Amino acid sequence: MMFKNGRGKKIALLVASLMTLMMLGGVVVQKQCAAEGSNDYDSIELFTDVLAIVKKSYVEEVDTKKLIYGAINGMLASLDPHSSFMPPDMYKEMRIDTKGSFGGLGIEITIKDGLLTVISPIEDTPAFRAGIKAGDQILKIEDKFTKDLTIMDAVKRMRGPKGTKVTLTIMREGFDKPKEFTLVRDIIQVKSVRYKTLDDGYGYVRIAQFQEKTDEDLSKALASLKQENGGSLKGLILDLRNDPGGLLDQAVKVADHFISDGLIVYTEGREKDSRMQFSARASGTEPNYPLVVLINSGSASASEIVAGALQDHKRAVIMGTQSFGKGSVQTIIPLSDESGLRLTTALYYTPSGRSIQAKGITPDIVVERAEIQATDRKEGHIREKDLENHFENEGKDKPENQAGKDKTPVHKIDEQLKGDYQVQRALDLLKGWEILKNINKD
Repeated sequence: MMFKNGRGKKIALLVASLMTLMMLGGVVVQKQCAAEGSNDYDSIELFTDVLAIVKKSYVEEVDTKKLIYGAINGMLASLDPHSSFMPPDMYKEMRIDTKGSFGGLGIEITIKDGLLTVISPIEDTPAFRAGIKAGDQILKIEDKFTKDLTIMDAVKRMRGPKGTKVTLTIMREGFDKPKEFTLVRDIIQVKSVRYKTLDDGYGYVRIAQFQEKTDEDLSKALASLKQENGGSLKGLILDLRNDPGGLLDQAVKVADHFISDGLIVYTEGREKDSRMQFSARASGTEPNYPLVVLINSGSASASEIVAGALQDHKRAVIMGTQSFGKGSVQTIIPLSDESGLRLTTALYYTPSGRSIQAKGITPDIVVERAEIQATDRKEGHIREKDLENHFENEGKDKPENQAGKDKTPVHKIDEQLKGDYQVQRALDLLKGWEILKNINKD
């Protein structure tokens, strides 16, 4: 296309320069263009031609920056579900997210098979309390269909002031038709690590999300659990269910707590900087007590790194259901106008060389989610005490046995965990482990 005046040429040069600066700081793009010849220059010229036509002939006057942002959004959306452009306001919120406090509904989302899909709801958030589940497909946000929305557009629509409402139209396996869920926005305060003693010597640690202080919080949790249990643990449950991931370095540090040496995770990408290896250090490693890691379809990214590393090193039994399968690494690149680029730069691999991209981590023991309900109903079995003229127990137990019977448990498991079938199965496995160990000693 030929420009009719000098002003058109200046616009073209300005836009070309802007695009070069915004793509990874310019240096990489310039190298790429030089290496690949004139094709990239032709494409950029095509882009500037279209931009000039729109600026000149579109029915209404348009903002150049809005057009540029739209073009970058479209470019990144054509790559993969996790690469995206963040305007300044979204980039600022993303940085706040990793610190564990942000406004919205508490849903981690992705695009799967072309549909906006829930990776997992975050604990104790409006989404979690409303019953949103991993795997739910979000068809509409208010009256806007999500099919043509980017992830960032969807996030922007779901966020808003505390106390305001937003309606999501959800399709779920088992639903006859989509259902509407009306949620009230709140300030989301994500507590990364929670912990509890389940029984004497048996600890439980829940990691909800990998944030800046997850490693520090885990260290404190493990120290407290050991202090509560006489200085040591007989076993630990590490709960990574519905953990959507987060910071890679925090995943490495969490795995390092339980692995004394060897590879934790490595990444492979095109650029030298994206090819990295992370290994365990001997210092600060936890004692080799039995460990069960719980995962499910909402366990993604960083939580899969931890589960995969512990599984490959045979340090833990992985229990639950197949994880999400997000095996890609996103690099956050700040841009000159305070916007940001989230770009998939590598795939990560477990120590044995497994890529979990679109596959996930397969549990060693598959345990589906189920609810445990207490019942007072008699099962109909006859016991010795039901027989007429049975002998009464006159309290002739040996003193040590009697002392054991009269002992009151120090720790009482809370109702939520008591009804959690997967946690109870994990606890049974740890106790069985201890029993077998003692049998082998005898």
